[in-house]
Amino acid sequence: MKPMVFLSGLIAALAVAQTALAQPPLYSPRPEVRPGETRAAEVVQVASAATAVERALRPKMRSAVAKGQAEAAMQMATSRAGFDQWVQGFMPRAQAQGIRRQTLDSAFRGVRFDEDVIRRDRNQSEFSKTIWDYLSSAASNTRIANGKKALANYNSTLTAIERRYGVEKEVVVAVWGLESGYGVFRGSNDVVQSMATLAYEGRRGAFFEEQLIAALKILQNGDTAPRNMTGSWAGAMGHTQFIPTSYLAYAVDFNGDGRRDIWSDDPTDALASTAAYLKKSGWKKGQPWGVEVQLPSGFDYMLADRKITKSPRAWARLGVKDMQGQTVPNHGKASILLPAGSKGAAFMIFDNFAAIEKYNTADAYVIGVGHLSDRIRGGGPIRASWPTGDRALSFAERKEMQQRLTRAGFDTKGIDGRVGPKTIDAIRAYQKNRGLVPDGYASLTLLQKLR
Repeated sequence: MKPMVFLSGLIAALAVAQTALAQPPLYSPRPEVRPGETRAAEVVQVASAATAVERALRPKMRSAVAKGQAEAAMQMATSRAGFDQWVQGFMPRAQAQGIRRQTLDSAFRGVRFDEDVIRRDRNQSEFSKTIWDYLSSAASNTRIANGKKALANYNSTLTAIERRYGVEKEVVVAVWGLESGYGVFRGSNDVVQSMATLAYEGRRGAFFEEQLIAALKILQNGDTAPRNMTGSWAGAMGHTQFIPTSYLAYAVDFNGDGRRDIWSDDPTDALASTAAYLKKSGWKKGQPWGVEVQLPSGFDYMLADRKITKSPRAWARLGVKDMQGQTVPNHGKASILLPAGSKGAAFMIFDNFAAIEKYNTADAYVIGVGHLSDRIRGGGPIRASWPTGDRALSFAERKEMQQRLTRAGFDTKGIDGRVGPKTIDAIRAYQKNRGLVPDGYASLTLLQKLR
């Protein structure tokens, strides 16, 4: 066997094994990776791939792999030792913020450096889905049916929650469905261990130390016990996946037992806490998150901008109607959103879109919650077609797009691989300058033009 051919095969096999390990199961269809346990079948596949690679290795290459493994083990051992030192340094900082030593001793008993949490954190930015793939999971037939069942099972509780907070029960159930599959996948990671590991690792150290302090305050308040405080690898907890700071700000004791318990099998406090969160984020009862609309021929796509708002009647004068060809009811000022550009569905979105956005800023998530709630209520599917021939850009490709736009004179105000409002504005300016449809859509075709 030729050395280069063998090496290429080896690299490919290792890549397959690494990918199988990196992919999280899609229990909670968030746009950014949410935690989940690696499937047993994936572990078997990885083990089989690794065994095949090992059998194929030549002695020298086997030695090199062993050396690399030894170096990785040594680096991990160093990380573990450094983590223990970090914990000792963290203790006085926590006490200065009101955390008692007794709380710290209880919370950190048995806590260790978690390599898996670091691996998940470093891999997450590579994962991406198209909006239509995301929505097919977020509002699948199974999720809709389970949502209707959950609504029926907890109807009296949800009705009381809606009465108190003014947030429609279908919306609360939809958040529950997307976050944890209606309580089935709440996460099993030790939150104190995960937050401490991520705070020590340092990439977003200040943020995760803040979350760790918040988690310790929750424990000190007596809402739950240290080892019962479980959640995602990134610290999202309970039925509706609150991070610790959001819990402190919004969680409520709805059943009156003296604890704000979002972890137990009873979802009451978690559902009420979600409604409280949305209410404080500006939710307006009776207003839709958005309405699917059809745009007229010759529509000025520069108007499809979150900063441009008009009444539904004003949009109707420009030819924007609902899918029955009627003027959208007057639910207040609205803007036009094109999550897949001019070739996909269009939505007229209202203030409640921004309220859901406070829970998760990704447009796909907001549309997922809104559309799932509509389907649970009995509404129909999205009627427009999607540009299914497109694929999602990888993290590296999104960064490349930002770099090329900026170099071409259309500054994205940062190269971070995230297609936010500033990048969309830069895309739109580039498209208009080049005589393209200025819909702000970050597509592979656009990247190829930039290249």
